[in-house]
Amino acid sequence: MSSEEFVKSVISRDKKVFLNDLKMRARFIESKSDVEILADFTEYNPLHNGHLHCLLEAKKEVPEGIFVAVVPGPFERSGRGIPYIMTRQARAEAAIAVGADLVVEGPPMGIMGSGQYSLCLARMFQAIDADYIPRGYKPSSEFDIILDKIRKGVGVAPKPYRMVDMETGDVLLKGKLNEDNYVIVSLSKSLTKIGFNFQDKFLFIPRIEGVSGTIIREAVVTGAFESAKKMLPSKTLEILRKEIDQGRAPMNTVRDVEGIIHTANNATVPDLKSFSLIDERTIENIIQKRPFATIQQIEECIARGFSRHHRQRVISSLEVRIDKDDLSRYIDNYPSTIRILNYKNKEVLREFKKRIAHRRLEICQ
Repeated sequence: MSSEEFVKSVISRDKKVFLNDLKMRARFIESKSDVEILADFTEYNPLHNGHLHCLLEAKKEVPEGIFVAVVPGPFERSGRGIPYIMTRQARAEAAIAVGADLVVEGPPMGIMGSGQYSLCLARMFQAIDADYIPRGYKPSSEFDIILDKIRKGVGVAPKPYRMVDMETGDVLLKGKLNEDNYVIVSLSKSLTKIGFNFQDKFLFIPRIEGVSGTIIREAVVTGAFESAKKMLPSKTLEILRKEIDQGRAPMNTVRDVEGIIHTANNATVPDLKSFSLIDERTIENIIQKRPFATIQQIEECIARGFSRHHRQRVISSLEVRIDKDDLSRYIDNYPSTIRILNYKNKEVLREFKKRIAHRRLEICQ
């Protein structure tokens, strides 16, 4: 099977699962365990030493807890709208190999806006009843004010060029934030919106230096791992090489090109309007400038969005073709099912099942 055929098969499979989730409803019964849950969200694209540092430091603080990694997700597109290097199954395998206790499937980030997937993450933390939320961050004296607010359970809303206290409306910080720090703020806003009390639940762990996601991704694409070898745990390298040998990696430059171009060339205006993330200006440009022969030509039609990743998310939307109303229903009902991608051992699985017995679980290794 070619890389593009593999991508098509993943999208087709995940679309069926996505649509089936719209029919599911969560169930609620009493928990039968007091074990503490540490719930960390990260893409592990791929899992590097910064991720490992956060995981190990969090486990030191709560050594008897279950470390649950929330790893997205359906359609295998990242928050940047770009395909992941490895499938979520391989990323989950890497997480367990370096010390995570259990991995659950996160939301389909690549076809959502950042606020939408932040809301899904908040709902997932609520669903698994997280006692602690470890988050790596970049230290700065200005950001300490925001961290203090969030430690106290106060939501902070990211606005254009300012961060605002959701209780008082005070501007806590002007300007933009580092990406890791922005995720923390956005998550605090989403947790506040759904009414989840996160006071004293965040474990803020300073990010280590010497890890570059850009260098790692370039090394993976070129196959010259030497430049990134010191940034990756040996288990990540081992699993990555296995996935490459089996033709399942690297996938971050592979899309369903034929499908994207066919959709852009043939979709009706109502069809295009129904897809997530596609605005009126983009639709107008597509209709006027088609037919297309390349994805690059389609990208040039996409109107600028607030996020610098907007174009790639729109391309993913054309690739996956999920109705925006279905996506809205999916988010409202998220997570209808908690899918376990991998786990350390049967004892961990048994304790996790007892701890969140109020939720529908599915094991899909």
